[in-house]
Amino acid sequence: MSKKTTAVYPISANPPTWGHANILHRASSYFDHIYWAAAVNPKKQYLFAPEKRIQMMQEYVNYYQLDNVSIGSYSGATVRYAEAINAQLIVKGLRSTADFQGEFEQATGNLGMNPNIETFFMFAHPNLSAISSSLVREIALLGENIEPYVLKSVAEIVRKIIEQHNNP
Repeated sequence: MSKKTTAVYPISANPPTWGHANILHRASSYFDHIYWAAAVNPKKQYLFAPEKRIQMMQEYVNYYQLDNVSIGSYSGATVRYAEAINAQLIVKGLRSTADFQGEFEQATGNLGMNPNIETFFMFAHPNLSAISSSLVREIALLGENIEPYVLKSVAEIVRKIIEQHNNP
């Protein structure tokens, strides 16, 4: 009998980008099930409400037709969320060495909280490594086209939210 593997892939999803989606798509071939989770970090300010972030994430799941991915949201320690959903692994994407330091520290902290949950690092594709949610938000807030960085349907959701934000 083979062991079933469940992973959690936490992202800010503020908004989710092609880089996030690429990691998800690739990771989905390695694990039986992935919980793609919009993390709520009290240190961060979010332009998009959790339900909108989840809606945008679902667009990518639909686009790639990933039947082994569930989408959710959580706050608190990622390792505690992983425990709650019985995940054995946490998937993290790395764009650069700058990402590595922070992710390494998080992985070390998570192992200290639960030594049974490992972190699985995946490197971004080179053509996606410069894309960040912060960059996409900045471009969108300037009223510029973000379609090179996000799925077309996600760009439309972002555009509508920014219009509502600017015209309350």
